Amino acid sequence: MSPVSSASLEGRIAIVTGGARGIGAAISRALAGAGAHVILNYRRSAEAAEALVSEIGGEAVQADVSTAEGCEALLAAASAHGRIDVLVNNAGITRDGLMLRMSDDDWSSVLATNLDASFRLSRGACELMFRQRKGSIINITSISGIRGNPGQANYAASKAAVSAMSRSLAKELGRRGVRVNCVAPGFIDTDMVSAMNPKVVAEVKKAIPMRRLGRPEEVANVVRFLASDEAAYVTGQEWCVDGALGV
Repeated sequence: MSPVSSASLEGRIAIVTGGARGIGAAISRALAGAGAHVILNYRRSAEAAEALVSEIGGEAVQADVSTAEGCEALLAAASAHGRIDVLVNNAGITRDGLMLRMSDDDWSSVLATNLDASFRLSRGACELMFRQRKGSIINITSISGIRGNPGQANYAASKAAVSAMSRSLAKELGRRGVRVNCVAPGFIDTDMVSAMNPKVVAEVKKAIPMRRLGRPEEVANVVRFLASDEAAYVTGQEWCVDGALGV
């Protein structure tokens, strides 16, 4: 019998929030492809979630992770397996607008989904990870949280806060064998970018040294590495997948 590769996630339980579409779907596929049982969370994309589960296995759990109740429901579904090995906090929303026109709801709704959910789910997952003395939390941040972006004060603030939280958690949890890292995508070829004005996308490509958009799979490959034992000594880091846009 050949030894199990350190890149294998065979037998591990992985949660992916916002795991039915875009980058989240690519992450779900990558983790399942490495052997993980993926619990992919969705809020509204039931059809896409069920189709993806039919493709990769695992299970789909509907929950609005912007609420404490939604986070509790998702954690309960995962905890039924007796362990949580990987948590990918990928769910995120935008409510873009210039600061002078940004409403309180535009601000608070983005932070509730992008920051509060990452905090609550990380806190809950740690209860099992502590007992296991092993686990990997991977938070999807953004190049916007590193360099800022006009019209995205709320989004950039939420992602920068997740990055800072992750570094603090890495220091808190390392002694228990729990690793915490971030992956910061740049402009990735998803439905969100496809909906942008083609002229804007063309200008964005010119600003990227690699002169192209990233692919969801290129983000997912980094997440898969960080989830695996190949990254056993990697924690407290933010990995940019942006074609050098933020350099």
